[in-house]
Amino acid sequence: MEARLANPRGFCAGVDRAIEIVEKALEIHGAPVFVLHEIVHNRRVVQDLSARGVKFVDDLVEVPEGSVTIFSAHGVSDAVVASAKARRLRIIDATCPLVTKVHLQAQNYVSKGSELILIGHPGHPEVEGTRGRIEGKVHVLSTVAEVEALVVDDPSSLAYVTQTTLSIDDTREVIDALVRRFPHIVGPELKDICYATQTRQNAVKQLVDGRIDMLLVIGSRNSSNSNRLAELGVRSGVRSHLIDDASEIRPEWLVGARAIGVTAGASAPEQLVQEVLERLRELGVERVEELEGESETTVFKLPDLLAKG
Repeated sequence: MEARLANPRGFCAGVDRAIEIVEKALEIHGAPVFVLHEIVHNRRVVQDLSARGVKFVDDLVEVPEGSVTIFSAHGVSDAVVASAKARRLRIIDATCPLVTKVHLQAQNYVSKGSELILIGHPGHPEVEGTRGRIEGKVHVLSTVAEVEALVVDDPSSLAYVTQTTLSIDDTREVIDALVRRFPHIVGPELKDICYATQTRQNAVKQLVDGRIDMLLVIGSRNSSNSNRLAELGVRSGVRSHLIDDASEIRPEWLVGARAIGVTAGASAPEQLVQEVLERLRELGVERVEELEGESETTVFKLPDLLAKG
C-alpha cells in the first residue's frame, strides 16, 4: 500500500493568524484569555490552547467584565461587538481578512440599495457573523432548489456574497441558478471564494484523478471546509472518511486498498497529518508520496496592538 499526500493541505493564512493572535495575547496579557466560540474549528487546536489557559465561551455573558476577549476567525455580528464594548471587554479581533472582505462587499451592495443573498449554510458562525453585519433583509441559501423557491422584493435590485468555505462546484451551480432567475443580479466572481478553500479542493481533485482507492480527510466534524473536501471525494466515487485524528482510522477501511489519499482541512494542524501517516505505516503503508500542488505565499498581518507587543 502507498499513501498519497495532498498539497496544499492543512492550515491556511487565516488560521495561522488566528492562532498566533491567541498565542500572542497569552504572551502579553497572561491567562486567562477568553475566546468567543472556537478560534478555529479543530478539536486538537482547541484542546491545546485550553491547556495553556484559553477559555472558550459560547456567550459573552460568561466573560468577566474587562477581560481580554478574542473574536474567532469566523467573524461576529455588529450586535456581538456592541455587547463586548458595553461590558468593557478588551477586544482582539481574529476575524480572517477574507471573511472581513465578504462583510465589506455585502455592506457595499446593501448601501447601494440591493437586496442581499448570502450563499452559505444557516447557523454556521461565519454566516451568522456576516448576516449580523447587514442592516435589513438577508436571504441565506445554499442549493439550487432554494434559489428556485426564493421570493424577493425587487428582482432588478439583487446582490449576492458567499461564505468562504463552500464547495466551489456547488457555489458555481447556485450562482448560475441565481443568474438564470435574476439576470440583473450582481456579485463577486467565484474566484473571490477563499483561496485556501479553492486550492485544497483542487488538491483533492488531483488526488482522486490519480486513482486512489480511499480518501482520508483530517478535520473536525464542525469544520465546513473539511466536510466539503470529504464530499468532493464521495462525488468522485472514492470511499472517503472525515476523521479528527489517527485514532479514528479503522483497519478494515484499508482492506483491498492499494493507494490511500490523505489531506487536511484548513484548520487542521500538520501534526495530525504526520500522526495519520504514522498510523497508516503501522497498518501496512510502505510508501508516502507528496503530490506537487499550488504554492501558497499568503500571510496576513497581526492586529497592530499585538504586532507592537
